[in-house]
Amino acid sequence: MPSDLTQNRPEHRRWSQAGVIATLVIVLAIPLYVLKTDYLRRTRPAPAPAAPTFVGRQACIGCHKPEYDKWRNSHHDLAMDTATEATVLGDFNNAVFTQNGITTRFYKDNGAFYVNTLGPDGQNDDFQITHTFGVFPLQQYLVPFPGGRYQCLTIAWDVEKKRWYALPNHTDDPDDWLHWTNAAQNWNGMCAECHSTHLRKGYDHRTDTFNTTWAEIDVSCEACHGPGSAHVAWAEKPDMGREKTENYHLLVDTRDITPEAQLAICARCHSRRASFGDFNHRDDDIMDCVIPSLLNEGLYHPDGQILDEVYVYGSFTQSKMYQREVMCSDCHDVHSLERKLDGNDLCLQCHRKDIYDTPDHHFHKAVDKGKPSKGDDCISCHMPESPYMGIDMRADHSIRIPRPDLSLALQTPNACNAAGCHGDKTVQWSANWTQTWYGLRKRAHYGTTFAEARKGNPKAKKELIRLSRDQLRPPVVRATALSLLQRYMDNEVMAVLEESLSDSEALIRHTGIATLNLTGHEKTTRLITPLLYDPVKAVRIQAALCLAPVHREQLDTNQKIVFNTAIDEYREAMEYASDFASGRFNLAIMHDALGDTDNAIAQYREAIRIDDQFFPAKNNLAMLYNRTGNNQGAVSLFRDILKTHPERYHMAYSLGLLLAEEKQYAEAATWLRQAAEGLPERSRIHYNLGLLLQHMGENAEAEASLLRALALEPDHADYLLALADHLIKNQRYDDAVLVARAMIQKHPSNRTGYDLLNYLRHVSAVPSSPVETE
Repeated sequence: MPSDLTQNRPEHRRWSQAGVIATLVIVLAIPLYVLKTDYLRRTRPAPAPAAPTFVGRQACIGCHKPEYDKWRNSHHDLAMDTATEATVLGDFNNAVFTQNGITTRFYKDNGAFYVNTLGPDGQNDDFQITHTFGVFPLQQYLVPFPGGRYQCLTIAWDVEKKRWYALPNHTDDPDDWLHWTNAAQNWNGMCAECHSTHLRKGYDHRTDTFNTTWAEIDVSCEACHGPGSAHVAWAEKPDMGREKTENYHLLVDTRDITPEAQLAICARCHSRRASFGDFNHRDDDIMDCVIPSLLNEGLYHPDGQILDEVYVYGSFTQSKMYQREVMCSDCHDVHSLERKLDGNDLCLQCHRKDIYDTPDHHFHKAVDKGKPSKGDDCISCHMPESPYMGIDMRADHSIRIPRPDLSLALQTPNACNAAGCHGDKTVQWSANWTQTWYGLRKRAHYGTTFAEARKGNPKAKKELIRLSRDQLRPPVVRATALSLLQRYMDNEVMAVLEESLSDSEALIRHTGIATLNLTGHEKTTRLITPLLYDPVKAVRIQAALCLAPVHREQLDTNQKIVFNTAIDEYREAMEYASDFASGRFNLAIMHDALGDTDNAIAQYREAIRIDDQFFPAKNNLAMLYNRTGNNQGAVSLFRDILKTHPERYHMAYSLGLLLAEEKQYAEAATWLRQAAEGLPERSRIHYNLGLLLQHMGENAEAEASLLRALALEPDHADYLLALADHLIKNQRYDDAVLVARAMIQKHPSNRTGYDLLNYLRHVSAVPSSPVETE
């Protein structure tokens, strides 16, 4: 019997054909799908990998136990901790410390640690201590305050002598910026970024509050190596399953790197600097997040030796070791932080023992009067120590040759007369011995130039220019020379600053911009504008600030777009730092440059509120008051400063000029005299004093001041003209002729000298010559 299929053959054929077609579609669709999928896979952008996160030290120990063991109990490990019986080293058994009639008591209550001391209102109060800070040679303690603040006590524990003591910057005045309850001792802004891992400061400038966080409380593995989640995920794969990767999925490369790259890792903490953002481990240049301090007065001695607490970076980059590519890790174990070798063996890794570790080199005995002599110890001679925080001895890492002769000239320290060596001898005694050993010839040192420049001596200009251009000098020395040239601004200095803008060193470019006195000159604008595109953040934001006064008139549409981006970066950077007076000060400068006077005044006032002794803010606010017609406010600010700090001679000069503008001539002369006495090398002060005294009819003193200005700068056209004018007004025509002829000789292209001489011919018998009638 036939089946249903045979009975319905046409329908069967149609279904068969449909099945074949469907099969073909499926068969063909598979490779097409594969091809399409492969095409999409290759053309569609791959999803960005998740940003690595911080995982903590525990994730590192399994593979890196030897490194962890070295790090454990190091200064980095103990940089900060929660206050417990195990971590607190100080005596809190009702211990009492008394100074200046004020008693501070340290005690415990229910297992918590407390201090009863002078509070922000000037009265003793009880404060709980929640964290320890540091471990040796001293330990400090943190107290939580409103607004997310933590404040650092300036009475600390001396670990070695087991006693409480007051730090050198300790003050009992609660209105002083240095008081432990004020901004100078604020942990969030002053200390935190270098004592914890992945620190986010979290300062809100609008509310003046902090929301500070960290990944780990101390300086742990990821503080240097960066967030480790991607690295840990890679390491946890089977050996054969680990893909080839750059730097094992770590953000920071620490192996086989250049000395500059390694120093940049260390320098973000071990440097005196201005920070303008949280460190993110992705920056290509150290100046993407900080601006290192130059060898400025108050921080360094004129010869670059450490003065204030400047840490290591600025010193080490001056050294010949740095120039010869010596690295931090050549001397220090990077995990324990200890020196890699003891004694002179550390230096003998590079220096020949038979030449340098002998009396023929150091001229000292190994044992002096039965005791080991420091004279044959490399570090004692080439890295003398100075105490900071009262008891913390820090070595100067500029690694310099002792120069008692410079000490005589510049009043700088030297290793020979340091405590523990020949402190009982005079500097001249040391200089005589070094002359006996090494002869009369002494190598020139930039310290002598910096010392003269700090005093405003015009003779320093030529050498500053040479130093700033000397590519063999350390960048920090060249940049310092550039910055000091601001006191000698003329066409020659402008040319040097213009050259600096194309230097390969970011520090030089930044300093060149900061030093330029932009007056809207078209050429200067053209020079600065390209630096808005600089790869280094510190450079481009400084360029934006420099262009702020003229950006509307002198930048084209595309340049304005880049300018706006850079000025926003500058604003964000300064808002980050606006818990400091300096941050508010810089914001004020920015607002002033942008024409926002009200905001500028407000930010200057905020800077003064934060630190009443931050004189640059008072100085600039006074200048702004003067410019906007509020001379009373300006005079009040200057008088306030000089009442307690009469040594601020620059401000005495400004006050004198301001009072002269107000026609208060007698008082103006008093302040200008004070400025001239305090800054005897500043020729412009003598010049202005001379003009004022001439106006007041005090001719003898006026002439003396004008002659003093001319003695400092004999070729200065303004000074020559002022003296000639003074002589003419006093009818001393013969003397005036001599000055006019000097003007012609020194400035033959300037018509003023010829015009003066022509005038004098009409009022006195002056013989003429072809040159003088040109």
